Amino acid sequence: MSEKIKQIVQMIENLTVVELNELIKTLEEKFGVSASQFVAQVPVSSQQAPSETKEEGKVSIVLVDSGSNKINVIKVLREINPNLALKDAKDMVDNPPQTIAQDVERLKAEEIKKKLEQAGAKVEFK
Repeated sequence: MSEKIKQIVQMIENLTVVELNELIKTLEEKFGVSASQFVAQVPVSSQQAPSETKEEGKVSIVLVDSGSNKINVIKVLREINPNLALKDAKDMVDNPPQTIAQDVERLKAEEIKKKLEQAGAKVEFK
């Protein structure tokens, strides 16, 4: 891999989810492509179909436990939702279970869950 490619990959690794989403949209518009065009099409057997449908749906994200490092969880909550006031984020962390987001696409919900779990929280989907 060339040094230029390595630098680009490193820059992308440091982006937030919101910034990455903005980058993808910008690239799609600039080059007239869609990121979904490049996803491999895998045939689904009839036994896998119900679980696939559930994963493609929308879910609610529930903070079940804040863990011991509540400050990091508050930071992640505010990163996920920049409009969330500090006091509101603290209240959510101090009084679980709390619904963090509703009707979120499954893939985005997985990203949010991963961030919160890295901060020390326990999260479930409903």
